[in-house]
Amino acid sequence: KIQNIQPDIIHLHNIHDHYLNYPLLFDFLANNNIPVVWTLHDCWAFTGGCMYYDLYQCEKWKNKCEHCPEHRALFNDYTEKQYELKKEWLSKIKTLVYVPVSNWIANSLLQSHQKYRPIITIHNGIDTNLFKPSSSKKNDGKFRILGVAAVWSKRKGLEDFIKLRSLLPPEFEITIIGLNNSQIKSLPSGIKGMSRTTDIQELVKYYSEADVFVNPTYSDNFPTTNIEALSCGTPIITYRTGGSPEAIDDKTGIVIDQGDVNALYSAILNMKKQPLSTEDCRKRAESFFDKDKCFNKYLDLYKSLL
Repeated sequence: KIQNIQPDIIHLHNIHDHYLNYPLLFDFLANNNIPVVWTLHDCWAFTGGCMYYDLYQCEKWKNKCEHCPEHRALFNDYTEKQYELKKEWLSKIKTLVYVPVSNWIANSLLQSHQKYRPIITIHNGIDTNLFKPSSSKKNDGKFRILGVAAVWSKRKGLEDFIKLRSLLPPEFEITIIGLNNSQIKSLPSGIKGMSRTTDIQELVKYYSEADVFVNPTYSDNFPTTNIEALSCGTPIITYRTGGSPEAIDDKTGIVIDQGDVNALYSAILNMKKQPLSTEDCRKRAESFFDKDKCFNKYLDLYKSLL
């Protein structure tokens, strides 16, 4: 199909998770002088198979993956073999340019076996005309805390929201979107749980009404939920995880150490006492994360490669 299309550029995104024969693809790319742009949404390109190494504080990928701490007992550990094969196959592709979506991934690349490649960071962008403040904050005495994820796995920090609920007074209202039915049923009193929504306007409403968006993630690249919240005028509190802090500055959010729920609690109290500006949040989203500005950087890259 690629031969029939005869593209000027091949742009890769996520090619892993068992749906693509990547040895076949890498061999094709190595033997055809077509510029290749690879947007990195995670760490898979330079590890022995994991998408995020930071959850286990593992740095074996800098030299050689083996005895993987993420390894599950159901499967054999092929990380060493995968690491060596990827390193070998990728070295044969002469036209490859990496585009990490966070500075965190870019810095990781510079410590990996792919450090000799061109590396150009382009952050994710969103439709700021779609994600925009839709309503004013409610004046009912409640302080609204929002959490959103596509899937609430362990690395997203659901357990920390539950710990947080036990610390906060009743007037602090927590809403979490993206939970499955069993997770919703297991929530303690005082947390409103919702399943994943496909209604963008409903999501925009929740972002806009929230006083703060909390992202207690333990492993992430550059969460799109952060910039969606910012674009709706809502400040962020996030853990110092991956590229998550890159979405905000001192005027638009607070960054705290990963897993420090007491610091998270204190940050929320401070946010209530000294609210951050909705206008500053919106301005930052428009300045740095508008999709058209981000996409134009790709167009500039394409032009430079042709």
